[in-house]
Amino acid sequence: MSGAHTQLLAPYGRLHAIPGANKIAATAAWVLLVTFTPRAAFWAFAAHALCVVGIIAYARVPVAHVARRLTIELPFVAFACALPIIGSGNRIGIFGVSLSERGLWAMWAILAKGTLGVAASIVLAATTPVSELLRGLERLRVPTLFVGISGFMVRYSDVLLDELRRMRIARLSRGHDPRWLWQSRAIGATAGTLFVRSFERGERVHIAMLSRGYDGRMPTFRAEQTMRSTALVFVPVAFALVVVVVARVLA
Repeated sequence: MSGAHTQLLAPYGRLHAIPGANKIAATAAWVLLVTFTPRAAFWAFAAHALCVVGIIAYARVPVAHVARRLTIELPFVAFACALPIIGSGNRIGIFGVSLSERGLWAMWAILAKGTLGVAASIVLAATTPVSELLRGLERLRVPTLFVGISGFMVRYSDVLLDELRRMRIARLSRGHDPRWLWQSRAIGATAGTLFVRSFERGERVHIAMLSRGYDGRMPTFRAEQTMRSTALVFVPVAFALVVVVVARVLA
């Protein structure tokens, strides 16, 4: 089964060695603190951005990788850029264009906080294997059913894509390549066939796992890290907390 973690990047460093539960908790806390930052505190967002850049440099994650992954927020960027045009409230003129002042503030808040949150998530994914992320969710008391479904979805996504690729090759070999709206019947038949095959394969895999002693949790073999080796991940959280407190006091 192809189950490579395509987001994890070398080289292996101290940030990679920190348990996933600690990194998940620290990332969630950091993003939450960023959302509490007053939107008018531009210096605070600059401090948060410097913190993210420092973590990226410390983890030695390629900037090109981060830039490519940031494109996932483009739909939200497009929505945010439309807010000054469709927003209500006081209007101000910028380069001859009438824009909503409230919409401009909303656009800034969405772009700043959203980009910082996505960047932090990219660093988390780039320094933590999927298996460690799932184990971290278990340690954080996330429901076992949710963790199990997520694990199987990640592990078998490549298998399903490979099955879909083989079905497409079979169609092409028979001179049929549905891709237009009026060919939706063939596309629906393909989706139904893929569902049936996926269900059958999943049932066989589940029976095989039960015969090998599967009890709802995947076995792990990683040794626990010491408190000293994991405290480093909470330094950015403490820094963000100080920045938010100062920004709110000044506001």
